[in-house]
Amino acid sequence: MLRPPAIFGIGKNYADHAAELGADLGADLPQHPVVFCKNPASVIASGEPILLPPVVRTDALGVDYEGELAVILGVDARDVPAAQARGVIAAVAPANDVSQRWWQWQAGGSQWNRGKSFDTFCPLGDPVPIAAIADLQDLELTTRLNGAVVQQANTSAMIFSVARLIAELSRGTTLLAGTVILTGTPAGVGAGRTPPRFLRDGDVVEVELGGVGLLRNPVVQVD
Repeated sequence: MLRPPAIFGIGKNYADHAAELGADLGADLPQHPVVFCKNPASVIASGEPILLPPVVRTDALGVDYEGELAVILGVDARDVPAAQARGVIAAVAPANDVSQRWWQWQAGGSQWNRGKSFDTFCPLGDPVPIAAIADLQDLELTTRLNGAVVQQANTSAMIFSVARLIAELSRGTTLLAGTVILTGTPAGVGAGRTPPRFLRDGDVVEVELGGVGLLRNPVVQVD
């Protein structure tokens, strides 16, 4: 799996996910995209294991799954109008924005990058050319944990569309060809469940994107 030059993630881009983590569906929804970065070295392919080394095995707030649509840029892009955003996309893929919640929320100085950048924390499926995708805002996204559906949504439910995200991220900023944009996750993450359900040794996470493909990764504890 080739490492991209950059990975941008978008937080709270589905209202139901924002709500499950405590946001009020009125005032607390983001008015602008919530942006973070992940380490390009965190990328792995389908079939490779999500590793749980000692550093991520905290007493509370463990490692979580986040099924997402990823878009991959085909050209350098700067100041791209939303109406032209599709033209800078080379491919799309299912993705898993794996996140260690203690590092994300309590140990990162209010920055999310650390908790989302551990090795193996960005599984990406095989890319599918953008020409094969009729509508980026009409894709069914399903995440399964050990075969059970834990997340299911249509990309039409995004607060900020893919085109809007590209337009916003590229304002005054050059996004290099090969950059990956993770467009956000819907409700159903482990941290939002009662009780919370974080990833454990032996789990298998699948992220399926209708018409695009299936991403499947086992979870392995290492010492």
